[in-house]
Formats: sequence, C-alpha cells, structure tokens
Amino acid sequence: MTKEAVSQTCPTVADVVAALDGLTGGRVTSFDGDRNPWVISKDSGIPGKAVTERPGLVWGASDRAVRRLAVAMTITEHHIELAYASGVDAIVAHHPIADAASSGGVALADYLSLYGVAVLECHEAFHGLHPGMAHLHGHRPFYVNPAYDGVHGLVVMVGRPLPGVTTVGDVLARLNAGLERSLDLRILDGERAVRQCADLVDSATAPGMRVLAGAPDDPLGEVVLHAFPHTGFGENQLAQLLAEYPAISTVIFSISAAAPDSAVVASAAARGLNVLVGSTHASEVFENGLPLAFGLSALLPNVDVVLFRDRVVSIPINSVGTGALREYGQTMAQEHLLPLAEAVRARAAATTVAATPLSHSEQAS
Repeated sequence: MTKEAVSQTCPTVADVVAALDGLTGGRVTSFDGDRNPWVISKDSGIPGKAVTERPGLVWGASDRAVRRLAVAMTITEHHIELAYASGVDAIVAHHPIADAASSGGVALADYLSLYGVAVLECHEAFHGLHPGMAHLHGHRPFYVNPAYDGVHGLVVMVGRPLPGVTTVGDVLARLNAGLERSLDLRILDGERAVRQCADLVDSATAPGMRVLAGAPDDPLGEVVLHAFPHTGFGENQLAQLLAEYPAISTVIFSISAAAPDSAVVASAAARGLNVLVGSTHASEVFENGLPLAFGLSALLPNVDVVLFRDRVVSIPINSVGTGALREYGQTMAQEHLLPLAEAVRARAAATTVAATPLSHSEQAS
C-alpha cells in the first residue's frame, strides 16, 4: 500500500494535533493578537538552559499516518527507543520537549527522524482543564489558578472535601486506593526478590505519602488548599491565599513535597493547619496523562493509544547484576578512568608547587 493510500485510511499527525486542540478547548491554536499565550518560555537564569514550550506538534510530518499513539510525561531517549520498538508513530508529552535533553544528548530532529517518530507537547496548555488531581485527593475545587501571582505553572487549587472525606487519613487512604498503589509495591517487592537486593528503591514508591503537620485522625476542615512546591509555591503564596480564603484548614502538597523543616510547612503548622504530602510526580502520568489518553482515544477511535509510564530504579552499585556487570564497571574505572583522574591530580599538584614562592631561608640556600 502506498503512503498516500495509508494516509487516507489512517488518522494522521494532523488529526492528533486537531484532537489535542479540541481537548484543550482550543489552546493549541489559540492566538491573542499575533501570538499564542500558551507558548511559554521557562528560564531560571542558568546559562543556556532556557526552554520554550509550544503546545501542539514539535516535530514530525503532519501527513504521517498514526496507528499507535503514546502519551507520556517527559520524553527522553528511552521513550523514543520504546516508541520505535513497540510500533508507536507519535508521542504526546506533557512536559516541554527540548533538544538534547529529550533525545540522549544529540539533536532531537536527528533522533526522531531516524525512526520517523512524531512528537507533540501540551504542558501549561493542559493545566486546569479537569479536576482529576483534586478528585483523587478528595476535594472539589471552587478556585483553580494555573498561573497564580501571574507565574505560569504556579498552579493552586482551593476546594471543599468530598462526601466521606473528613480526616487527613481519609485523603491518604483515598489516594492509596485510587492510584492502586498496592500494584507498585508488589512490583517493587518482585524486583527486589529477583535482584536479591533489599536496598533497591524506585521513584513510584520511595517518595511516599505522609503527614507533615497534624495527625491522620485530625479533621480535614471545610476548605483545603492544594499546591505544588516545585512550581515555586512558598510561604508568601501561603500567606496570600490564607488572606483570600481564611477558612483553609488543610494544605495538600502533591507532585512534589516540601521539607518538614521548610518555612512554608513551619508557617502552616504555626497557624494550626494540617499539612500532608499526597501523590508524587511518578503518579502524574495517571492523574493527567490517563485522562488525556482516554480523551485522545475517544476522538481517534482507529488509533491504538498506550501510556508510557516512567519508573526510575535506584540500585547500590555493588548490587548491580550478578557479577559480570560489576566486573565490567570496575575494570573500566580502574584501567581507564582512574588513571585520567590521577594524571589531573598530578598536574594540579605540579602547578601548585611551581606557583608557590620560596621562603627567605629557601632563597638564601
């Protein structure tokens, strides 16, 4: 079958873009004058590390046929390789896609062109479109702002507990059940057993849900604040929101966590608020990715939609493999890397000696 014939019988990348535009209420093609307000640059001042997120198609031919589509959180070379190996024609990523960072350190276009994989992104343009994250955490938001204080990405929600969710512990129990956390724990236990490594931990379970201020049996109260510390949320934003919504009695942090001794937790605790950490970034592919995936599947019924879920594993180096891998790593380090380090150390020592001025006694001798 020719490429032209296939494109007539299969949805294309252009159809995926149109579906994404529909699911975001038009934010992919939204324009305010001559610019799309959802095209946003992120820059923390680190030289050369700024990135611009642009909702919609990042790379790929619009007329390329799409039989299988993946939804992911953050694209890396692992996702590109998995896409090629599993017959995925296009990937929709939640987080911004960037040259080298998303493609194993090489030019993004080169890697994607190698396999013919199209990639799309939809980050800020997808925030605030559904109440799923709040629902999983047991509240119904009546105030949602994806750019609090005018900062894109600083998402905050204020809501009221759902029926039956009355204590801090109820939120944690609801999350354990709703995110089917027992599956992740069973997978972790299985890998620990296979690798015979009890010290193995993973990103799906290690962060953990926990109470930072208050106790599981404490009442949740009438109003909860739901915020995300990695977005820049801190003590100032907490104080401002409490002034705007004085009935807040519980603060829920999710996706990321605040340290127990942080200023924002101390400030909340001093005011008598409960503070808890809910879901982690490892769960966002379910919280945000899964609704998007089912939405795309409904609009593109002839496309097989899959979820690319990340799980990062931490293994002590002396527990990697069964012996051969450790021997390989040790040999490469001992025979090639450590001699380089020793040469650098020797050069630095020689330079220090040469630059040290002689004392009076040394000069006299």
